[in-house]
Amino acid sequence: MLRSPSPARRVASLAAGVLALALLAGCSAPAASTDAGTTPAADQSVPLADLDLSADPRTVEGPSTALLEDDSVTPVTESPEQTLPASVVSRERGGDVDVTVDSTDRILGLDMSGSIAATIFGLGLGDSVVGRDVSTTFPGAADLPLITSSGHSVNSEAVLALRPTVLITDGTIGPLDVVLQLREAGIAVVFVDTEPSMAGASELARQVAAALGVVPTGELLAERLAASIAAKTAEIAAIAPKAEDGRLRMLFLYLRGASGIYYLFGEESGVDELITAVGGIDVAGEIGWTGMKPMTDEALVAGNPDLILVMTDGLESAGGVDGLIEAKPVIGLTNAGMHRRFVDMADGEVLSFGPRTPAVLDALARAIYAP
Repeated sequence: MLRSPSPARRVASLAAGVLALALLAGCSAPAASTDAGTTPAADQSVPLADLDLSADPRTVEGPSTALLEDDSVTPVTESPEQTLPASVVSRERGGDVDVTVDSTDRILGLDMSGSIAATIFGLGLGDSVVGRDVSTTFPGAADLPLITSSGHSVNSEAVLALRPTVLITDGTIGPLDVVLQLREAGIAVVFVDTEPSMAGASELARQVAAALGVVPTGELLAERLAASIAAKTAEIAAIAPKAEDGRLRMLFLYLRGASGIYYLFGEESGVDELITAVGGIDVAGEIGWTGMKPMTDEALVAGNPDLILVMTDGLESAGGVDGLIEAKPVIGLTNAGMHRRFVDMADGEVLSFGPRTPAVLDALARAIYAP
C-alpha cells in the first residue's frame, strides 16, 4: 500500500505549478553562455581521499561544475521476476484509489526530477519504458519520445500515441486533470508518494516496484541504494571540515534569468538533505526558509552563504556568474558572491533522488572540495 502524502511532498506538489511555469519561461529563450574559467569536478576515478583537497574550502575562488563521469543507470538485475496483476492504492488529492496493473509492457514514469524513470531503469525494466519527461535525460532514456511540452506540462496526445499500459507519477507535474484523464482512457495511473530525500530514494524504489509487480527487486534496489548512499556520505564526511566554523555555508538557488525568476529552496525541498550529505551547513534551514519561495534580498543577507548551488541551465540563463551578480547585486555582497563560489550541476541530476544519488553526491563533493 502506498502511504499518505508527506509534508515534504505536499510542499513539492504545491510548488510544482509555480516551477513548471518557471521552466516554461526558461525553456522559451536560448541560454546565455557561462563565464569562461568554470572548471569541471575532479576525475571520478580517483577516490575522494586522494584528491588534491583545498586546505580551507571557504577560501576557494571561482565557480566549478559537478559532472557525472557516467550518468547511466545500472539496473540491480537484468531480468526481474514479476507478479502480475499488481494491486496498489494510489494516494491522490481526492482520496485513495485502488489501481490494478495488468501489464507493464509499456511504461511511463513522470515527475519533475526524473527520479521515477531512473528508478524504473534501476529495477531492470528500462526496456519497457516508452517515453520520457523533460527531466529524464540519462543514457538509455534520452532518446525516448518526449511527452512533456512547455516545460513540465504533460501532453496527453503524446502520451496516448505511445499506448502506455501503466503510468507512474508523483503529482509534481501535470496538469493533474490531464493525468487523471489518461486513466479514463484506459491507462493504469499510479501516484507514488515519497519525500525528496536520501531515505526517500529507497522508499521510491519500493513503491515503484510494487506498482510494477517486482516487490523483491524493489527491496533489493532499496537496500543497495541505502548502503551506497551511506558509504558515500561517510566518504565525504572524511574529507569535509570537521569543525562547525570550518564547514561551508550553502544554499540552493533556482534560476531562470531570462524570465527574472529566482527561487530559494529550503527545508522540505530535498536541498537540505543534499547540503548536509556533502558536509555543508544548510543556510536556508538556519533562517527558517521552508519549501520553495522567491528569493529576497533579506534572506540572502541573513544567510550569507559561502557557496551557492545552482542548476547548470539556470546559471546559463542568468548569463553566468557575472550576469547573475549584475542582475542581483545583493548576491555579490555574500561570501559566495565575493569569491564567485558557485557550483552548478545538470538540471536533471542535482535534485534527482534515486539510483544516481550516490554518484551525484560524489560529483558535488569533488566540485566543492577539489575544484
